[in-house]
Amino acid sequence: MNDLIYSLNATMPVFLVIVAGFLFGKAGFFNEGFITAADKFIFNVALPVMVFSDMAQSDLKADMQLPLVGYAAAATTAAFIVIWVCAGLFIKDRSITGAFVQASYRSSVAVMGFAFMQNIYGGVGLMPMIVIGCVPLYNIYAVTVLTFESNSREKGSGADKIKKSIIGICKNPIIISIVLGTAASLSGIYAHFPVIAVKTLSSISSIATPLSLLVIGASFKGAQALKKLRPTVVCCMIKLIFMPLVFVGIAIKAGFTGQALLALVIMLGSPTTPSCYIMAKNMDNDEVLTSSVITATTFFSSVTLTLCIYLCRSMGLI
Repeated sequence: MNDLIYSLNATMPVFLVIVAGFLFGKAGFFNEGFITAADKFIFNVALPVMVFSDMAQSDLKADMQLPLVGYAAAATTAAFIVIWVCAGLFIKDRSITGAFVQASYRSSVAVMGFAFMQNIYGGVGLMPMIVIGCVPLYNIYAVTVLTFESNSREKGSGADKIKKSIIGICKNPIIISIVLGTAASLSGIYAHFPVIAVKTLSSISSIATPLSLLVIGASFKGAQALKKLRPTVVCCMIKLIFMPLVFVGIAIKAGFTGQALLALVIMLGSPTTPSCYIMAKNMDNDEVLTSSVITATTFFSSVTLTLCIYLCRSMGLI
């Protein structure tokens, strides 16, 4: 029961904020101009500042666990490759491929991961290791698949797309923030930041998650999303059932236990990250499908993630 309460406390408020954004949008509080401007602000400023602050404040030297980082990276890479290959083989509507692949493998580690660890252990635990292992790859792979599978993919040669993808990766605000946050943590420079700077960063980072969720809700197209029901269901099954079953099972076989295993469970079983919507929309991919998957996985993860945690605890692994 405690696990269920923890999960619901971490998950349902997020879902309810999305619902609130949808209702505010219907009431006319959020127009298209606001949503477009908010998308750009979240992707380029708010989320990068939040990631940088979380990374910079973590003690990466003391907590560094290379096997955990390596496994997070390997699982992310394997999932991405398999999902993209299968999507190419089985999805007939090519316009949704990029959004489908991104929404299927990317987890809300920066948002949900820290929330779950705080609820269960009272601190961020080993989540920074997971962030280092998977979040840069989340963004690198997302830029790659969204570039090659964008709705304007007929323009440009393969070499042009590779060049565009590399440039996009190097310019990606989330990747830049992780690099800078890691450097700030390892060097200890963040501890010497002026109080004014710390409070300013904290204020900006604190609005990243709620604003992202409100915009997702306001942008949700109910009638259009119903037309995307089948790919949404498949995405949810991949994200919330197949990935945890496969990669948590391998992690257990590999000997991961305690906080390390819990961090992997959260990484693999968390809902699709809200930043997927921002990237899909800004890179000419299907934001309607992405919004639908984010909403559905956020809602159902309260059950699937709780069950996964419960099973690991019942086996004495967490």
